[in-house]
Parts: sequence; C-alpha cells; structure tokens
Amino acid sequence: MDPTNILVQVQTYNKESLAYLENLNCFIGTLNKKFKALREGKPEGNLGDTLTFDLPPRSVANQGLIASFQPAVQRLQKLAITQSQNASMAFTAQQFAFNVKDYMEEFGKSRVEELSTQIEANIALNAISGVPVMAPNAQGQYVPTGALYTDSGPYRFYGDGINPINSFGQLAKMLAFYRNYGAPAGAPNVFLSDLAIPDIINTGANQFVPARNEKYTNSWDLGTYKGSNANFFQSNLLPIQNAGTCGNSQQVLTVISTNDPTGANITQITVSGATPSDVNAIKSGDLAQFNDGVGSLPNLRYLTFTGHIPSGNPVQIRMLANATADGSGHVVLSIFPPLQSTFGNTQNLNTPIQAGMQLSVLPSHRAGVIVGGNAAFLGMPQLPDETPYPTGNAVNKATGATLRTYYGSIFGQNTRGIINDCVWNATFVPEYCMRIIFPL
Repeated sequence: MDPTNILVQVQTYNKESLAYLENLNCFIGTLNKKFKALREGKPEGNLGDTLTFDLPPRSVANQGLIASFQPAVQRLQKLAITQSQNASMAFTAQQFAFNVKDYMEEFGKSRVEELSTQIEANIALNAISGVPVMAPNAQGQYVPTGALYTDSGPYRFYGDGINPINSFGQLAKMLAFYRNYGAPAGAPNVFLSDLAIPDIINTGANQFVPARNEKYTNSWDLGTYKGSNANFFQSNLLPIQNAGTCGNSQQVLTVISTNDPTGANITQITVSGATPSDVNAIKSGDLAQFNDGVGSLPNLRYLTFTGHIPSGNPVQIRMLANATADGSGHVVLSIFPPLQSTFGNTQNLNTPIQAGMQLSVLPSHRAGVIVGGNAAFLGMPQLPDETPYPTGNAVNKATGATLRTYYGSIFGQNTRGIINDCVWNATFVPEYCMRIIFPL
C-alpha cells in the first residue's frame, strides 16, 4: 500500500477522532482553550511545557482625598502540561488491507472514546483540586509525585452533602450565592451530576432546552432554564471527595488559634473537637464552613471579591493537606484561601477570626462545579510529528483541542499499529468557581 495514501488516511481519521474527543465530554468541549500561543498560530508543544495567562489585578479604595499608593502586582496563573494518555491498536497487514474502514472507524471510535473519557475524568478532578502533580523520573517518564495541585479549583460550595440538590429553586439559590460574592459578567457554566437531572426537571414546568441534534451529539448539553442566565451541562464523570472523619462523623470543630494573630495572612487554623489520635481526621480537598450563631461571637462573612463589601456568603475554606488529630483531638488545618481581616487589597473577612468560633466539615460527596468568566482553562498543545512514521495532527484552532494519530510497523514482522495520543492539563481559577455538593 502506498505510504502516501496511508498518511492521508491517518490525517482524515484523526479529524474524525478529534470530533469524538471534543463532543462526547462536557469539560473537554467547553473549557477555555484559547491560549496566547494558539492565537499566534504556534500550537505545538510537549510534556513539561508551561502556559501562562493573566488574571485581573486587585485593588482597594481608600477613604478621603489623600492617596495611599498601592504596588502594581500582576496576577498570573500557570498551567504545566504534565498529563498524557494514549490508546493504541495492533493488526496484521491482511487485516489492514482488507478491513481498513472497519478498523479505522469502528475500532478507532471505541479507542478514542476510551481515551477521551480518561482525559475528561482527569479534568473533572479540578472540581475537588484532586489533579495529581506529575514530574519526570530518571527515565524521563512523567509519573505522579504524590502531591495534588493546590492552586486550582473552588473553595466555596453549595450543598451540605446530606440533602440532595433536586429542584430549580436550589439551582437558583446556588447561582444567587455564586453571584453575591462577585462573579464575572455573562452566563457561567454549571456542571451537574447526570443522576440529579431527572429530579431537578421533575420539580417545575420549565424544562431544560434540549441539545441540538448534530452529527456528533453533545449529549451533555442541557441548555438553560428561564431566568437562570447560566449554561447547564451534565456529566457521569464527576469526581468523589472522600472526606475525613471530621466530615463523615459531622464533628463540630472549635477554633483554638491561628498561625497569624494579626489576621493579615491566616493559612493555618488549629481546632479542637476531632476524635483523639485520628489519623484520618481531615483529607486534602475537604471543605468546611464557619457556623453562625456561636454564642456572642460575630458571624463570619466573606467580603465581595471586588469592592471589599460584606457579602451574604458564609466563610468557606478548602483543606490543602491531610491532617491528623493529636491525643487531645486537636487538628492543624492548612487552608485555602488565606484569610485576612486587616485592610488591604486581599482582605476577605468582615471580622477577625476568634477563638471559640466553630466550623463544620462536609461529608464525602460527589462534586459538580460552577465556573464563570471562561476561567476554567484547558491546555492541549499539538504534539510534534512522530518521524519517520506517518502522522496526523488534528487541531481545532478555534478552541485549541488537539489529537495526534500515527501509524507504523515493526520491521520484519507482520504487525502494524496505530496510536492516538495527546498531552494536556487543566486549571480552574479558584475565585471564579463554586463546588456543587451531591450526596453519595
């Protein structure tokens, strides 16, 4: 068979595969993939590359007419391309010669669907900040380091992990809390559990707008409902946050102290109330909320992200690391975001944290997510051609999604092979997100 024809077939097949990759999964299909390098027409990259994008700078207004100059601080979010997957298939020359169409379309479709599902599930881990940090080993292979990314994913949430989210009213309240804190203009994307959709639709006369019936059906696209100004999607790949004992046992934790008594940069809180000597007290990714009505102590509220005005949002935090309780049931919580009650452009509390305040940790749950302002970024650079093998690179320049397919044979043996592969990573800007809590 003419190698030129093989190359053409690989290129054509790869374009079909890219459509499967994008349109079978809501995160891959909708995340922001328009990086500067792609806009400049330079999409090629490889494992280990780092992409950078700007975040809006923060400021604070001062009373009076006397200026208090603030430093100009550029806010950046970096995305290291460290995730990779491949799907391959081997066949004989006879199979290739007489069954090209079947192998390229039917077997290839199944292979790419499996590949895309693995990628989609990995991207969805950003809803719980559970994406593994990868690094090259001595052989240059990227392997998990045991750490998780901490600068991605939401710290605010809606739902308690006990009562189901099953109505339009709850969705409306969720969106109200999301916007009350401060949200970018435009309709946010809301990723819901597919198992919750029937009950939600059943609660009202309004129905989700059906998805368009195109060649590759976006089966995850629910549309919107009247008055929501939000785009809703469903997924069966939402991640599970396996909580520690404090959450699953509904233990009320009481603040003892913080790492910064001045309130300028609180990143650790020491609490009591956990099971003594419990090694599973807190799990990385656990969420907690400060409780209202604790004695005569004031209720904690977040300030709006822009404007620094007290919002209606209770203070919610995410745990950055596993934590063990000591023999007295004390636990040191490493938290995100840093909490600040002192005046400044990163102030986010309406009142200082005091000893005696209480907080509750969520139990194990399935995590959906709401994201506004196209602030969920997916980097999928085009891999280089796999010389000397015939290679096809399908690149959607409008979105940046890419997929590589290459073909080759083992010299002197009746074995041919086709490989699909791609590299990627994703990050969700924390302040533009909110986790949606679905009970298990």
